[in-house]
Amino acid sequence: MADLSGRTVFITGSGGLLGSTYVRRMLAAGARVVASDLPGKRADGLKERHGEDGRFRFYELDVSDEAAVEGIFLRVMGDGWEPNVVLNNAAVTGELLTGRGQKFPDLANTSTEDFEKVMRTNLTGAFMVARQMDRHIVGRYPATLVNVASMYALRGPHHGIYDGMPFRNFAAYGVSKAGIHGLTVWLASYWADRHATVNTIAPGAVFNGHSEEFQRRVSELVMAGRMAQPDEIADVMLFLASEAAGYMTGQLVNVDGGYSAW
Repeated sequence: MADLSGRTVFITGSGGLLGSTYVRRMLAAGARVVASDLPGKRADGLKERHGEDGRFRFYELDVSDEAAVEGIFLRVMGDGWEPNVVLNNAAVTGELLTGRGQKFPDLANTSTEDFEKVMRTNLTGAFMVARQMDRHIVGRYPATLVNVASMYALRGPHHGIYDGMPFRNFAAYGVSKAGIHGLTVWLASYWADRHATVNTIAPGAVFNGHSEEFQRRVSELVMAGRMAQPDEIADVMLFLASEAAGYMTGQLVNVDGGYSAW
């Protein structure tokens, strides 16, 4: 088990399935956790579960809002907490859009505006968070950044598995997640002489109440023969956020049950 004592972890998109799992597991591993997300039920749930823990703080944050991102580390540090680990986890996903009741147009009917909204959160937002690390954290003390990509970062989806499902894979998601690892390798080189490491984690298909049919379709594409549980992704994230990963930088770690190895 990773020991995160002495680590202060800042997490974007903390209220989702994986984000909330990271919060729970990192608190259990001894870290202080600065969680952030949009206001709403997800944020309220985090505060209800962890608000009494003195090692937990929550800040509202929209990573697509440049002014908000520019101010977040100043706010956190002004409150006496200095993050030395940052998880760029916030993203617009298919399941998030489904929860909002949004439709999934085919490529021909996808507007440039909708494509750019996803890119703004998934990729530009991650860049803006990294830029604030550069301004306020990197070089002051050893720091770690973990960027969250996807099994679809470097490989195309099997579109047929989404037939008849209430959600789909969409172009902006895969494009943004491929860009995430491009950001990782650039930053790893740029920060190498300032005692900062940057890596990418690429989760596979994570179970979140999916139908038996969808699970079957996905499982046929995965060596492990099943979808992941959130804690299985968090196990690897804890390692990447710990001192044990101190000699790793610029790497993409696939946690996809073998999907990428076929």
